[in-house]
Amino acid sequence: MAKQNFVGGFSELALGVCYYPEHWPEQDWADDAAQMRALGLRCVRIGEFAWSKLEPQRDQFDFGWLDRAIATLAAEDLKVVLCTPTATPPKWLIDEHPAILPRDPSSGHERGFGSRRHYDFSSTTYRDEAVRISTVLAKRYGSDSRIIGWQTDNELCCHDTAHSRSDSARQAFQGWCQERYETIGHLNTAWGNVFWSMEYPSFSTIELPFGAVTETNPAHQIAYRRFASDQILRFHDACCSAIGDHARNQWITHNFIPMKDTQTDCFSLAAPLDFVSYDSYPLGRSEFLLGLDEPELARRYMRTGHPDYTAYYLDQCRGLKDRGFWIMEQQPGPVNWAPSNPRPAPGMVALWTLEAIAHGADVVSFFRWRQAQFAQEQMHAGLLRPDRSRSDAWQEVETVVGVLKTLENESLPQPQAHVALVTDVSAQWVSDIEQQGQEVEAHRVAFQFYRALRQLNVSVDIVSTSADLSQYALVVVASMPIISNTLLEACEQSGATLLFGPRCGAKTEEFQIPPNRAPGVLQSWLDLQVNSVETLRPDVAEPFEYQGEVFQSRLWCEDLSVGSATVAALYQEDRPALVRKGRCLYLATLTDDAFLRQLLGDLLREREIMVHELPEDVRMMTRGSVTFAFNYGAEAHTLDAPPSAEFLVGSVKLPPRGCCIWRGE
Repeated sequence: MAKQNFVGGFSELALGVCYYPEHWPEQDWADDAAQMRALGLRCVRIGEFAWSKLEPQRDQFDFGWLDRAIATLAAEDLKVVLCTPTATPPKWLIDEHPAILPRDPSSGHERGFGSRRHYDFSSTTYRDEAVRISTVLAKRYGSDSRIIGWQTDNELCCHDTAHSRSDSARQAFQGWCQERYETIGHLNTAWGNVFWSMEYPSFSTIELPFGAVTETNPAHQIAYRRFASDQILRFHDACCSAIGDHARNQWITHNFIPMKDTQTDCFSLAAPLDFVSYDSYPLGRSEFLLGLDEPELARRYMRTGHPDYTAYYLDQCRGLKDRGFWIMEQQPGPVNWAPSNPRPAPGMVALWTLEAIAHGADVVSFFRWRQAQFAQEQMHAGLLRPDRSRSDAWQEVETVVGVLKTLENESLPQPQAHVALVTDVSAQWVSDIEQQGQEVEAHRVAFQFYRALRQLNVSVDIVSTSADLSQYALVVVASMPIISNTLLEACEQSGATLLFGPRCGAKTEEFQIPPNRAPGVLQSWLDLQVNSVETLRPDVAEPFEYQGEVFQSRLWCEDLSVGSATVAALYQEDRPALVRKGRCLYLATLTDDAFLRQLLGDLLREREIMVHELPEDVRMMTRGSVTFAFNYGAEAHTLDAPPSAEFLVGSVKLPPRGCCIWRGE
């Protein structure tokens, strides 16, 4: 088989770990490195929070410890991922420039020194300092062959740090508004500031959209969110350029948190990177998704994570650059930051690792090597306990190493999909700003469509509004109030069946109802108009009929006037629930999962795409001719594998919390 080139420079799938040599006695480093290599790890991430150790005083650098740590790891043939430490500006820098600190959008209070991510993206002073330290590191290590690549910062926007109520943010926002709108009259008209006497006399009087008596103008809010996203991009682009100017034969990545939590245009954030990385914590993330609203599911998947939620973000990572990605931090045990922090069920660390690979990860790196004895993350598990004994995850990593050896000679191109789920951060902004109903959130709506497709054993590409859609049989736009001309053109040129969910086309670029009513620009395709919208209590569901079966309408319901289009389903006393004209469909309500599976299955079968509804806890994914099957449940399942399947791992009987892998034709 021809040699494969996975992202990050390895010629085979690989495992790594996050390591903090500055936390441990130097006499431990060599043994740590030897154990890493013996376990089968190939790369080590270091340095993302080490600014105060690297530069204890301004321009007084101490690289000795870092040089020795790199040498120790390299002696065991471990490749190093070096990070810029800009997520943790040191105390001396904060004391020099206290305006670097952000201010909480809700209270206006300063968010002070003493944890991490304590900087304001609108501080030009901090941007300069971040570029300075990044440049210093890149100049010193940019030609070092022991350094395979770089991670910028750490988990941008984590802890709700995308937004700030600082003077720096206000002044920068005023300048941003002047550049976008040119005249204050244009801004007042675009925002509809005549409402409630909100007109501004000049750009210098514009406030941030926080701290008012009641809700601020939604047009003002979305303008601020666009501005905040641009500030984050400007900061990150500058740091990437500082590294790229001096790094030779080294790549640049960033470790993303779930994209909804960045509140930023993640496709643009990923643009200067060679590939993206993701920090995968299935248990904590599932608890935040399910804990309050779906307690039964939260209990069921307490030790495994939801079968689709991690995969949802894995597929988003693949879509950000349309290529393979890394898991920079993989959960190995209990974490310390969720409402509850159970240990993973036996087998789940191995399952999550292999699932990431199945969805396109080329390297999986575990967080962390050794559990911290001190400070904020003492309760966060590692591969070693604080006393250096092996944690429960160690044996599962050994299992994964064995599986990767089995896969060494298999061709593993990136997954291919017949379905595109189109996303844009503006959908999240609109639903956050004008929620209108409980639990009506853009990311939840998109996830519901995604999990329905995955339950049908269909692979999904999660793509931007500017993606080429010509390769897909079905394009799903789950909820996108602001539809761009770029997306319209891509849809027109695709030839795919197009499914638009409720609220699509409901707003203009400046957060107004379109002059011709919703769905705005989609009316030329669909020949319908939205008369009104109601939202329902989360505990209310109303029946509707589709193809002789009864399903449930919930949360968001639109009343439509339909022209020449065909009404494919009715609800609420013969109101249109699903409308179709040619290859374009519009769904007027949020529904239960069963309806989405039925509808999506019908649309795929029309396009001669094979669908197969999987057991509730089983999921599959294919890379090339290799298929992975995963069982999130407590019961074994006998798989309906093709007769030609040659099992590489496991058998047709899929064990509880287990995985099997086979090669097909």
